[in-house]
Amino acid sequence: MTTRAEFLDRIRAQVRRAPGRFQAASARRPRHAAAEAETIRRELAERWPETLEAFRREFEGVAGVFHRVASVDMVPAVVAGIARERQARELVTWHPTALGADLAPALGARGLDVHSMPAAAPAGSAERERLRTIAARADLGLTGVDLAVAETGTLVLVSGVGRPRSTSLLPPCHVAVFDRTALVESLRQVGVFLEAWHGDGRAPAGGASINFITGPSRTADIELTLTRGVHGPKEVHAIFVEQPIRG
Repeated sequence: MTTRAEFLDRIRAQVRRAPGRFQAASARRPRHAAAEAETIRRELAERWPETLEAFRREFEGVAGVFHRVASVDMVPAVVAGIARERQARELVTWHPTALGADLAPALGARGLDVHSMPAAAPAGSAERERLRTIAARADLGLTGVDLAVAETGTLVLVSGVGRPRSTSLLPPCHVAVFDRTALVESLRQVGVFLEAWHGDGRAPAGGASINFITGPSRTADIELTLTRGVHGPKEVHAIFVEQPIRG
């Protein structure tokens, strides 16, 4: 039986192993968010390789698996390899217009049973439940990425029609595809984009939630014993595409 002293010592040891990664501070609210977001995009177009390397390092540090391919037509081979290693067959994916490419035919040709989310909003509760059931039984969930945050290795996904949050949350393995246009350096920059999206109505989608995904789902009990996959995927893979996904 664990004594009170042993219990507290264990917590202190775990806390010492996870010091603060960076100083937290309140950020100013941008006065012209859309213009500032465009400036960030322009500056990152020059230094995206360094930003990508920082993202890879942090993403792998939170148990994410990073892949890099030259073009989007190489993505199905990577996804099929992930599925093969896990003996997975069923995959649910964002609609091609949300993903930026129609990968279903190539994935199907590699032996995967592919379910694409519809382009239109589900008509009624029965259809919504049917789509949730598909996502819940799928082995893999394939999505795009709206922002990839180098500072923390975080993927930011906006929900909406053709891109429900169930695609990334319900399957045990989440695979996210992105290119350099999704890269940002910091959470402060994420705040600028959120303000811009809500300020001028040009958000990636009009869903009710924005998900910040930093590695696989983790749940800890009071003694800080970590378990993966209780409230989300056990694995998160990020596939970086060197050439722009959207032409």
